[in-house]
Formats: sequence, C-alpha cells, structure tokens
Amino acid sequence: MYASVRDELSATLGEIREAGLFKPERVISTPQSASVAVSTGSTPSTSRTPSTSRTPSTSRTPGAGTAPGEVLNFCANNYLGLADHPAVVAAAKDALDRWGYGMASVRFICGTQEIHKELEQRLSAFLGQEDTILYSSCFDANGGVFETLLGPEDAVISDALNHASIIDGIRLSKARRLRYANRDLAELETRLKEAQDARRRLIVTDGVFSMDGYVAPLAEICDLADRYDAMVMVDDSHAVGFVGPGGRGTPELHGVMDRVDILTGTLGKALGGASGGYVAARAEIVALLRQRSRPYLFSNSLAPVIAAASIKVLDLLESAGELRDRLNANTALFREEMTDAGFEILPGDHAIAPVMIGDAAQAGRMAELLLERGVYVIGFSYPVVPMDRARIRVQLSAAHSTDDVERAVAAFIDAREAMKRERG
Repeated sequence: MYASVRDELSATLGEIREAGLFKPERVISTPQSASVAVSTGSTPSTSRTPSTSRTPSTSRTPGAGTAPGEVLNFCANNYLGLADHPAVVAAAKDALDRWGYGMASVRFICGTQEIHKELEQRLSAFLGQEDTILYSSCFDANGGVFETLLGPEDAVISDALNHASIIDGIRLSKARRLRYANRDLAELETRLKEAQDARRRLIVTDGVFSMDGYVAPLAEICDLADRYDAMVMVDDSHAVGFVGPGGRGTPELHGVMDRVDILTGTLGKALGGASGGYVAARAEIVALLRQRSRPYLFSNSLAPVIAAASIKVLDLLESAGELRDRLNANTALFREEMTDAGFEILPGDHAIAPVMIGDAAQAGRMAELLLERGVYVIGFSYPVVPMDRARIRVQLSAAHSTDDVERAVAAFIDAREAMKRERG
C-alpha cells in the first residue's frame, strides 16, 4: 500500500518545491541569541562556550563580536533577549538539582509539584487574573478551552487572522462558528447580533497578529462584548512580557485587564523562549478546565525546569523597563530606516516588522541572500500567509545592538540589488 502513497507524497512535495513554498529547516549550532551559528551541513560544534554577557554592544563593527560562521538572528521570538540570560540559565540548572528532569505524569495523578503551583500563582498576579492553569504549549491551551466551555447551543466569534491553534481549538468544539474580518469592528457587531440566540457568546482574538504585527482593538472589542453580553478571550503570545507599560500585554496596553475573561499565552517567546503555555482567567473557568480540558488531563506536566526558569523570568520582568525601551528603540529604528530605503513594511510599532515581498519564490531567495550577508531571516509564504502575500517577518529583540539593526538594513538593501541583477 505505501508504495503508491509514497509516490503521491513525493509528487506533492515536488509541487511544493516548484511553487517556491518549500520550508527548509536550518540547523542552529549555538544557543538562541542575537547572533547564532547556522549549520551549512557539517556536523554542528558542541564545544562552544555560551556568552555570559547580555549587554548588547552599540559599537560592533561588521563581523566583530561573533564567532566564525555566526549570523545576526532577526527571526526569533526572543523579544527581550532572555532565552540565554545567565540568571534564567542558572535558575534552570538549580531546578534540575532540586526538582529533577521530568514529571512522568499528568497533573491530576502525580504530576503537580510546588513549582507548578507557584508559577500559576505568579502568572495570575502578573496578568491580573483570578487563576491560571499551565499547559505544555499555548497550542494545547487554545486547543483545550473551546470544547470545555462551549457546546452546540453556544457561539464563538473569531477574528479571521487568528492563530492556527485558535482555529483548530474551535473546530474541536460543537459551538456555532462565526468569523469577522481582521479587526473589523462593524462586522464583529454584525456577528454578535447574529449570535444573540446563543446561550453563550465568546469573542476570541489574537492580541497581536503574528504575521502582521497588528494589535487588536481590545477596548472597542470589550465595549461590544458588554453591549451584546459576550465573553472575551485573547491569545497574547506575541505581547506578554514587552507590550504595555509593565509588559503585561495588550489588555494592559488598552486598559482592559479587568474586562478580558480568558487570556492565553506562551512561555516560549518573550518569557524565556523555552516551551509551555497557560490559560489565565476567571476562577470558575480555570477550575472547569482542570476537570475537563483534554490537553491538560492527558498530557504530561510542564517540565519543572521550565517552570522554575519561568518564575525567574517573571522576577526579571519587574525591572525590565530598560529591555522594553531598547526593544522599542530597535523596532523604531528598523522600521524607519527600511521605509526610508523604499521597502514596504506593514504599518505599526510592534517588534514584528513584516517586509512585504509578494512572490513566494522571491521571498525565499531574498532570505537566502540575506543569510549569505550575515542576516538570518525566513521567507513566509502560503499557507502560513495568504497567497501572493509572501514576506520576510523581521523580529527585533532587546538583545540587538544599534549596529546590528543598521547592518540588517544594509544587508536588505544589498540583497535587493543582487536580486535585481539576477533578474537582469
């Protein structure tokens, strides 16, 4: 049987390559940081000593301060530069000695340690929510909410550009599904009117849309929820830690922390970059998720080392104003200089800065040319983004220096000229 299936799969893979949509996985042979070594096929080095300094240089010359073969990394979710922070690494090492490597169990059997409860309490306090429940990823968190809370007599109203995990989570539920165009408040109101016969209505949106860097209009969404008696759920994965005055995400940015009923997020981006997710919500919602949420009940507990390191990250966030300021400065500089150079950057001020290319093959080729010039980025194409809306999603970090940002802009300009020469 598999012989025929193999031929069909090979043909599909060939079509993906011919369309310029194939997504290779480059292998990094160093810790995640502002600069990384990317393997070109040789055996990755295992003897590199991680850097112990986390203060970016502001006077680095091209090629200086990086090991041979290293490139500037502008495609990680490492917004605050904490993925390799010495204090976070030290907390993880200490946790291995105290708590062990893994739990080998789900939470309700014998998979709950004090460290898990402490992290849940700390996240609740930081996010201004009544309770928090941990998951192995935010994908699982979003996959465990809708089926638990909503039935066939309910309605979920989702932004068209919500993350795939939200879309998949909604599919698992039997609730009526309605969709509104990205950040279109008029269409959202129409959908709320259509759902007035439902027992429960849940509006769900990304806080920041990951492919565009656009921020959801949460104040207006909460106003509509109040008017039409709906709950509000926000996936704030690309905001928690660095958006808002205290880094508490888009609800803090818009002044609606007390009006969002369900907040999901990840520990795998600004909060240290490892893995793990959570739902922070009203107490009764979290209590029911502990009893009925399938990804929680049937998946191993979050590794204690991640829980302990995440607590250390929350400690660091209390004094992370300088990191957030540096990230904002890097973001503004990149967006301004790229716009001045004639590139199309989707508007906004988020650290996600999409450089619009359009054609998938050209986006992939530009990414290759940029890597040759010492800048590691990825071309995003269908089905990750809409057809003919291919782009290079640049992500700024507090770990980048001013020189890093300027080198990246120069590399984009040089790569664009190289592509013009290739086309003749």
